[in-house]
Amino acid sequence: MPVLRRPLATWRERLRQIEDLGFHTVTVSDHLGDGWTMDPLLTMASAAEATTNLRVATGVLCNDFYHPVHLHRSISNLDVLSEGRVTLGLGAGYRLIDYDVTGVPFDPAPVRIARLAESITILKRLFAGERVDFDGEHFHLKGLTGAPPPVQQPGPPIMVGGGGKRMLELAARLADIVNINPRLSKDLSVDRIEHELSTEGLRAKVDTIREAAMAAGRDPDELRLQVSMLDVRVQDRDAEHHWSSGLLGWLPEGVYDKSPLALDGDAERCADVLLGLREETGISEIHLGGNPLAVAPIVNKLR
Repeated sequence: MPVLRRPLATWRERLRQIEDLGFHTVTVSDHLGDGWTMDPLLTMASAAEATTNLRVATGVLCNDFYHPVHLHRSISNLDVLSEGRVTLGLGAGYRLIDYDVTGVPFDPAPVRIARLAESITILKRLFAGERVDFDGEHFHLKGLTGAPPPVQQPGPPIMVGGGGKRMLELAARLADIVNINPRLSKDLSVDRIEHELSTEGLRAKVDTIREAAMAAGRDPDELRLQVSMLDVRVQDRDAEHHWSSGLLGWLPEGVYDKSPLALDGDAERCADVLLGLREETGISEIHLGGNPLAVAPIVNKLR
C-alpha cells in the first residue's frame, strides 16, 4: 500500500496505477510507534473506494489489539463496501514496541497463539452468519449473530503469517492463506539463518503445513501459500532498482544471496526464480516490496 500522503488525489491515482499495472492486492501493515501512521481498516476502505478490482489486505493485524466481535463487524462492512475485495491478515503479535507504547501485556507466545486461534474461530463463525455462543479461555460470546453478511462466502479469506511450527500448524488448521516467514534472530548461527532463507527451509515449512492440514481433516491443496520477498534488485538497460526489507539490516553480508526470497536480475530472470519456487514448493503468492513501477515488469512476466 502506498504511504498515505497529501495530496490525496495523487495517492488515489497511485493506487489506480498499481491496479492498471496488473497487481492483485495491496497490503497495509499494522504497527504503532516508530512513526507508523496508517490505520489499516480506514486506509483499506479508502483504497477500495479508489479502485475497481484491486484487492485490499492487512499484512497483518496484531490480534491482541482487536476484539474479534468488533473486527468482524469492520471487515464484514468493508467486504460489502468493496464488493468482496477484502483479505484479512491476522497474526499473534511479535513486535515488542507495539506492546510497550500501548501498555498491552506482551504475553508468552503460547498464550498469544491460543488467543489468535480463538479469534479466528469466532471470526469464521460470525462471517458465516451463525448465532455464536463461545466460552473460551480468552473470549466469551453469548447469542451473537454475525451481521452484516460479507459478500465473500463463507467469509473473506483469512491469511495467517508465521515461521515457527506452532504458528504454521495453526494457519494450516484455520487459515485460507499461509504467509511463510523465515525465523530470523541475532542469536542464530549463520548456517541456521541460511537454512531459514533457503528453498530447503521453505520446503520443510510447507511439509509442516501440509501435515497439519491433513491432521485437521483439511485438503492441503486448498491452502494458498505465500511468501514475502526480502530483497529485490531489478535491473534493466537504464537503471537498477533495489529495495530491501528492514529485517535484513543486521544480517551478515551475502548470507541471503542465494535465497529464493532475494530476487536479483532482470524481470525475466526474477520471474523464472518465482516460477521455480512455485514448482518446488507450491508457493504461488508473492508479496513484492519496493516501487511498483520497478517491479511491475516481473508481474507482467508472471501474468
